[in-house]
Amino acid sequence: MHLNQNRFSEAGRSYRFLPFLRWWPRVGRRSLRADLLAGLIGAVIVLPQGVAFATLAGLPPEYGLYAAMAPTVVAALFGSSWHLVSGPTNATSLVVFATLSHIAAPGSAQYVSLALTLGFMVGIIKLAMGLARLGQLVNFISHTVIVGFTAGAAVLIVTSQVRNFFGVPIPRGAGFFETVLDFALQATAIQPWVLLVAVVTLLTGIAVRRWLPKMPYMIAAMMVGSLLAYGLNRGLGSAATGIATIGALPSALPGLSAPQFDADSWRHLLGIALAVTAIGLTEAVSISRSIASRSGQRVDANQEFIGQGLSNIVGSFFSSYPSSGSFNRSGANYEAGAQTPLAAVFSAAFLVLVLFAVAPLAAYLPTAAMAAVLFLVAWGLFDFRQIRIILRSSRSETAVLAVTFVATLVLRLEMAIFAGVLASLLLFLARTSRPSLRSLLPDAADANRPIVERPPGAAECPQLKILRVEGALYFGATHHLGEYLYRLAEQHPEQKHLLLMARSMNFVDVAGAELLAAEARRRRAAGGALHFHGLREGASRMLCRTPFAEAIGTDTIHPSKRAAIAHIVERLDKTVCQGCPLRVFEECAGRQIPPG
Repeated sequence: MHLNQNRFSEAGRSYRFLPFLRWWPRVGRRSLRADLLAGLIGAVIVLPQGVAFATLAGLPPEYGLYAAMAPTVVAALFGSSWHLVSGPTNATSLVVFATLSHIAAPGSAQYVSLALTLGFMVGIIKLAMGLARLGQLVNFISHTVIVGFTAGAAVLIVTSQVRNFFGVPIPRGAGFFETVLDFALQATAIQPWVLLVAVVTLLTGIAVRRWLPKMPYMIAAMMVGSLLAYGLNRGLGSAATGIATIGALPSALPGLSAPQFDADSWRHLLGIALAVTAIGLTEAVSISRSIASRSGQRVDANQEFIGQGLSNIVGSFFSSYPSSGSFNRSGANYEAGAQTPLAAVFSAAFLVLVLFAVAPLAAYLPTAAMAAVLFLVAWGLFDFRQIRIILRSSRSETAVLAVTFVATLVLRLEMAIFAGVLASLLLFLARTSRPSLRSLLPDAADANRPIVERPPGAAECPQLKILRVEGALYFGATHHLGEYLYRLAEQHPEQKHLLLMARSMNFVDVAGAELLAAEARRRRAAGGALHFHGLREGASRMLCRTPFAEAIGTDTIHPSKRAAIAHIVERLDKTVCQGCPLRVFEECAGRQIPPG
């Protein structure tokens, strides 16, 4: 038996450090065929996306493709999801541009070096969190925060590409309001031929996406926009049209690179790295869980952290800026029939071959067409269904959505995600700081006399109050419960006994235990007692510790409602009971009631 246990523990360690051992037995002739096809589709999809996202990040276009090579392979081999495909993403690219453009000129050697260093730092943080088994931390970033952030990011993507879409000379890296103001002041400087290429590209992408859904709409839109721009430049001349192109991509594998290790750079990038980590991990885990719910696979968030961390660390040495899980490519990978993470590995390999074939053609890709493609990407970021659900269902969640959205437009992006998380936590604390308090009574209409919520106006026992507390009794909730108990004692001093139905009181901390101990002492001094029924194990363990146990007493914690009420009724003031006609409890039937 010990031998079997040792084997299981050794296997668990092996799976943690070499997680591909879990799915490797699934690899066979059929799975390889399916993974090869899915990988080819993934390479075709990531080609225009990589160029678009690198442009959005303020990097040369080839860096978007580099981010879909080495990081994709490492994340596939060391993550836990069988279908998650990592690489450049719109949210990460936008954060990189919005934050690094204040430190260095986009596209410059210093800017590229900072982006690679940022990827290394993000990888270190993700890996450390995975090894520390902090995978559950992503649960603190609510779905509403992500919806609000991505909607704000979509608006920023649009504003960042206004200069390329309309051909207006707006400075790169300008903020949202500055861009809107500059565009309004320079509306007469719009270049018509540039706008024509952008609009035709945009309409082509919309049409293909709607009526030819199986065709990669980004590639179709880019091809049409490039052909139109080529014809206009040939006929009128590039000086007359003002149509600029991206330029040819290098037909080469990603070169070796090295992040910066000086303390000054790390100090400037630390806050940005934390924000990119939060966004990237939330993207990766939420996408992998979403697909796993359909595929029936179990996803380990901690292992996903490790895979994402290693992919960013390795990627920083192969010319890759921060990467994460991509919803579009992961969803397409699953729909294409991928069986194992080898599909992602194959997509990176096919991308290398595709890059050598099409790299020279990028010289004909106009920046206006690229801007139109990014407009399409931005539109896809608006989750209108979820936004409608949030607006209709919850005012507090609507507030979180609004705070995150506005913060994304107004604040620096690395602070916007934290503002949304802070708003979520504050609203959560506000809700939990007011646990529900319900007065209860035995139901006289039922022969079994179940304890139910007290109807309005129903008479209570003059000496015993039954109260149900629903929620955690922690330091933030003690004031609410303490105020209620104070008003109760002030308004009904004759109800010296209090029975707390505590089955829904799922947690008690030191502050909560001190409040209950003080209430027990006060009631005992008044001639009554504080009683409990249904205490959960954690709450009971806290209340039975010194010095709380001395004040509360072990005889006030009852195993059943019937036992609790019988115990308390025996200790009520008999002179009050003799003059009481209510007979709230069954036990009151044995008490002497005066005639009439």
